[in-house]
Amino acid sequence: MLVKRYMRTKLVTVGPDEGANAALYLMKKSTIRHLLVTDGKKLLGIVTDRDFLLVRPSPATSLSIYEINYLLEKLKLKEIMTKKVIMVAPETPIAEAARTLLNRRIGALPVLKDGELVGIISETDMLRALFDLEEGKGS
Repeated sequence: MLVKRYMRTKLVTVGPDEGANAALYLMKKSTIRHLLVTDGKKLLGIVTDRDFLLVRPSPATSLSIYEINYLLEKLKLKEIMTKKVIMVAPETPIAEAARTLLNRRIGALPVLKDGELVGIISETDMLRALFDLEEGKGS
């Protein structure tokens, strides 16, 4: 079983100058946890829901919700994205991709072919592969 069979190709991407607040809204609207930061088909970085938790102020802050939203809107993704992204190719065996997710303790891997972004594979996709294997569909 290869990554290309389970990766998602309908990608949600944004540019590096996107505001954090807008990106967070896009992630919630699209029900995704990993947002790819690109320049065309070139992958620049990745932002996760965890990154947003790390940049939000403590619940004990004295800032109002309006002040928090203002600060998050000024914050650009290029300031919080992970730039050294771990990637796989479409021809990577699914077990190798799953091992990478486990060993690196990450939730998704962008999929690149010839330097261009072609997909993303996440923990959820790995579970789909496992179910297919259990049901005898994964060959």
